[in-house]
Amino acid sequence: MGLLMLLGGQGICQEGIRVACIGNSITEGPGRNHPQSYPLQLQSILGEEFTVKNFGVSGSTLLKNGDKPYWEEDQFEAAKAFKAEVLIIKLGTNDTKPQNWKYKDDFINDYVELVEMLKPTMGDTPRIFICLPVPIFQDNWGITTSILNHEIIPALSEIAEKTGAEIIDLYSALEDKASLFPDGIHPNAQGNKVMAETVASHVQMVKP
Repeated sequence: MGLLMLLGGQGICQEGIRVACIGNSITEGPGRNHPQSYPLQLQSILGEEFTVKNFGVSGSTLLKNGDKPYWEEDQFEAAKAFKAEVLIIKLGTNDTKPQNWKYKDDFINDYVELVEMLKPTMGDTPRIFICLPVPIFQDNWGITTSILNHEIIPALSEIAEKTGAEIIDLYSALEDKASLFPDGIHPNAQGNKVMAETVASHVQMVKP
């Protein structure tokens, strides 16, 4: 029994820096536990010094008044309970839909509030990264390129300044890789790998 308790304690100590990936279907990928999702590919790159968890929810919006607010999802509560030390947020693509972007005046305040709600769960030295979303190569399901490029992305830079978050530019990392987006919106496994590599280049600066 004592040995089991000791081993259990060692397991806890060796958990690694906790990294929470919050986002929509591009984060959730083929499944939260699917090896081709970008968070699990990120885990593979980062190795055992980190513990990466996928909290993506397909179709979710950052906007509280959106048609599927991330705020109301079980994964949001799970992300808070995870007590991440590093937070990766990639939301905004679904907010470009007309039924959601009519609430655009709330976008910055809602995003800032989301970050501020998560900060207290993260310990004394949280590292928060806001992702500029991957490009939209074909407008689908109401998701709109012009809104992403000219309104969402500039707003994210302002949000980073307000919250002290750091920017990860997934847009630039994938803007010349349309072939990795079969439906114009969602990256395939190779696209997810590019995402994971780009995020890893920032997260690896967080020392265990």
